[in-house]
Amino acid sequence: MATVKLSVLGEMCPLPIIKAEAKFKQMREKDTLIIETDHSCAPRFIVERMRNYRCTIEVKEVAFGIWHVIITKGV
Repeated sequence: MATVKLSVLGEMCPLPIIKAEAKFKQMREKDTLIIETDHSCAPRFIVERMRNYRCTIEVKEVAFGIWHVIITKGV
């Protein structure tokens, strides 16, 4: 079980979604991906895209205007 961090700070959609999906596909079962973004619509679109996969997803606003999308594969 590894934890992978992906910062997409300053990047606009659809780049955060594309990068998150590419990184997710490289992960193994039970690995966790933490995506950090400052683009307010990115968490919603990442969640929508990742619903196509077997995973759990959690979104947290960790600071004003900064979100973490936490995805665990295969759970």
